[in-house]
Amino acid sequence: MKKNLTLILAGLTTLGLAAGASADDYITLASTTSTENSGLFDAILPQFRDATGIEVRVVAVGTGQAFEIARRGDADSLLVHDTAGEQRFVANGYATERADVMYNDFVVIGPASDPANVAQARTAAGAFSSIAEAQAPFASRGDDSGTNRAELRLWENAGVEPGGDWYRELGSGMGPTLNTAAAMDAYVMSDRATWVAFANPQNLKLLFAGDEVLFNQYGSLLLSGDKHPHLKHDLAAQWHRWLVSEEGQEAIAEFRVDGQQLFFPNAK
Repeated sequence: MKKNLTLILAGLTTLGLAAGASADDYITLASTTSTENSGLFDAILPQFRDATGIEVRVVAVGTGQAFEIARRGDADSLLVHDTAGEQRFVANGYATERADVMYNDFVVIGPASDPANVAQARTAAGAFSSIAEAQAPFASRGDDSGTNRAELRLWENAGVEPGGDWYRELGSGMGPTLNTAAAMDAYVMSDRATWVAFANPQNLKLLFAGDEVLFNQYGSLLLSGDKHPHLKHDLAAQWHRWLVSEEGQEAIAEFRVDGQQLFFPNAK
């Protein structure tokens, strides 16, 4: 009996030590709503955990908010999609390294009736000009996300300063913005991954894609130990390296929704 009790106590002690050790084996990742809403993280994070024992806890927000979270030192790692902003983040000393991880594209979604004839446009700028000329309802994320930043660049390329009753800035993530666009029968720009995974299209359909300016690159950043020495830099570095490794790149490439590949690995 005494021997069994000793074994039980020893087992409980071992479990307690394991639980204590594993409690710190996680990182907080600030990333975009598109990577979360598409289901990508549900597919690849278990594979990373199995390979390393490290859990990744995702805070899914717009890219601008993700930058701010990382700038404050409230995240251990950053995976976003605004290359120019990412390069500035490194240049300003908040990150020590940036790496291409994967890409897809932005698409223009709108009502099947297509009152602005967006499907006939030859360029993304032409599509946006048509929407403005028709003053057709347009749902903008309006949240300083990577998608919102790309959208604003496209309005600028089209020579349009959007505003008025037809242009609705929502301040919401990609999924909620698509839901609002569906309810409004409005045009909207989305990353392709979130659109394919979107379950409530109603009368919306993909109307325009393929212009090279709609290219959508995602990057991973290693945050600065000098700025924030309290972060879990060693664990975050394992995540960063895994994303660009052969194993990580294969995991990204294998992710599918309805048989469609939504992200294309391009680590160099």
